[in-house]
Amino acid sequence: MALLILGVLIWSLAHLAKRIFPGFRRALKGAERPMVAALVLISVVLMFIGWRAADPVFYLWTPNAALKGINNLLMLFAVYLFAVSGMKLWLSGKIRHPQLTGVKTWALAHLLVNPNLPGIILFGGLLAWAVLEVILINKQSKPAKPNPQVNIGKEIGGIVGTLILYGAIAGIHYWFGYPVFGA
Repeated sequence: MALLILGVLIWSLAHLAKRIFPGFRRALKGAERPMVAALVLISVVLMFIGWRAADPVFYLWTPNAALKGINNLLMLFAVYLFAVSGMKLWLSGKIRHPQLTGVKTWALAHLLVNPNLPGIILFGGLLAWAVLEVILINKQSKPAKPNPQVNIGKEIGGIVGTLILYGAIAGIHYWFGYPVFGA
């Protein structure tokens, strides 16, 4: 469990450092990017190892088929929000932080089906980080002007890419022994 907690903490600090310690970023003069990337990679490895080693104790509720279905729909939306952010789709002009909203949706979806101590630490911790990140960004910057233009080809590409990535993510979950569409 310690590796899981450490991974979430390193992830959060690596992402929050530039907002919490703005002078730190200026002092490093561009050298912070590889350092942050290394910390994020280390945190992901620690979270993965910590998750695999954690004993799923202390269930708040019993996950069921309905929650798994809700999780799958939320995950589809979370993956789409990443496409919205990366491709600057129409919805990116309506949601100020589509990628962080995607992380929050992803975390909430996973909390529904992992209501145990490791799930609360991992997904609850990353949900808390994303909420704090949005609060800090909103305090430090003004919203960008939305781009209301719709490019149908780009929107279709975003949907197709979302479905392909969602399928790949589901496949990886099955590969690691976590059936996403049923037991």
